[in-house]
Order: sequence, then structure tokens, then C-alpha cells
Amino acid sequence: MKATDLSPGQLFDLTAKVAVVTGGARGLGRALSEGLAQAGADVVVASRKLENCRVAADEIERSTGRRALPLACHVGKWDDCRGLIDSVMEHFGRIDVFVNNAGMSPMYTSLVDLSEELYDKTFAVNLKGPFRLSCLAADQMAAAGGGSIINISSIGSQGGGGGGGGAARGAGVALPYACAKAGLNVLTVGLSQAYAPEVRVNAVLAGSFWTDASKHWPEGMVDRNRIPLGRVADPTEMVGTVTYLASDASSYTTGALLRVDGGVAARA
Repeated sequence: MKATDLSPGQLFDLTAKVAVVTGGARGLGRALSEGLAQAGADVVVASRKLENCRVAADEIERSTGRRALPLACHVGKWDDCRGLIDSVMEHFGRIDVFVNNAGMSPMYTSLVDLSEELYDKTFAVNLKGPFRLSCLAADQMAAAGGGSIINISSIGSQGGGGGGGGAARGAGVALPYACAKAGLNVLTVGLSQAYAPEVRVNAVLAGSFWTDASKHWPEGMVDRNRIPLGRVADPTEMVGTVTYLASDASSYTTGALLRVDGGVAARA
């Protein structure tokens, strides 16, 4: 049945689909894992710490009645990426939705003092891992006739994140993170072309959300006066956007960079 033949309710239904969410055990990923399950999908909760994945998966199964598989994966490691895809295929036999949500935005004192190790780790988690995972997942999806990849990017990818001047230039801001996420945006568009028409690939450019990571933000990092909606978002407010991109409701959407930022980009 074509998307044009479906009712609005059917368009967003993910029943019988398998969705993988990296960084799926907490924060934004935790909300997305449960939200996709509530839409009908069986979900794979993937993260570095298996015990956290198990706890999240158990909670999701109890609250939604869908199957939830916990899997350990360090997305910055090439072999772990292959292992994740192989494990999902072995358990479910298919991948319909893949959400590259795992990310990191470490703080540092100044740009000149940023270590090579921290720089490489930031790119490994935010760009190298999504590159490898997307290619592996897209191959499986294309062979099966279709699928959707959703990359969780950041509005910082379009704003630089370089900070102001002064003695410690760029102190505490996220320029390497922004650079990696900009690469993720390019990856999104490139893969949408490479794997069309079977696989759709889109990105969500997230603004400020209250998550575990936000607890470590320095004071004043988020200026609510710059957010037209006047607040930081709850992780559940990302669920609708990702469900749209995962479902037949977005059947003609690919290569898109969709902002969910409370209006920040419109004001910039």
C-alpha cells in the first residue's frame, strides 16, 4: 500500500517496524526509544553501557508492550558499529529505522589547549560512528526495499560555536562538536543521494533540550531570551519529529535538515 492510500493515523504507524536508537538509554535517546515503541516499533536500545540499556529496554517493554533489545555499542569504534548491525540483523532480521542519536560535546578551557585526544573522540562519536553505522544500515535497508535513517544534529552546526574573544578564546564552547555536526549534515545529504530511492536519510538540528548532558552546561550557556519560545525543550518534544521522519508520513522527505530549536534559527 502506498503512502497516498493511508489515513493520517496509518501514516504514523510503525507497527512491525524495527527501529535502532544509538545513545538510546538516556536523555533524548531514551525518549526517542520509547516514543518509537509507542508508535508500534520494536526497538533496539544501543549505548556504551549495557546495564543502562537493559534497564531502559525493560521499562520500554513494560510501558509499551513492544519488544526492546538492549545492545552495547561504542559508536566511535569501527568494529562495534559492525557488531551492532550484525546483532540487530541476527535478532530481528531487518532494520527499518536507524536513529544516530549518540553524541558528545565535551567542555574545555580554551581552543588552543584542546587536546588531540578530545578532538578525535568528539569526531569519532559525532561523525565517524554515524558514517559507519549509516552505511551499514543503509545497505541492509536498500537490500530489503526501504528504510529511514535519522541523524540527530545540532543548530550549532550552522552557527560555528566559536565563542567570543579574550584571554581564553572559545573557552567552554563547542567548536569541535559543531564542526562534527556540520559534517553530519553533509553526510545526511550525501547518503540521501547515494541510497535513493530505497532509503530516506534526514537530519534533525536540535536546539536546547534538558538531558543528562545539560546538567553539565556552564551557567549562562543557554540564553532563553534568544529562544522565541522562551524555554529549553523536554526530550519528549523531539519524539513527534523523529516519528514523522521514521514513518510513511514523510515518504517524500529525504536529504532534509529540519530544525527543532524553539525558533532560535529564525531569530539569528
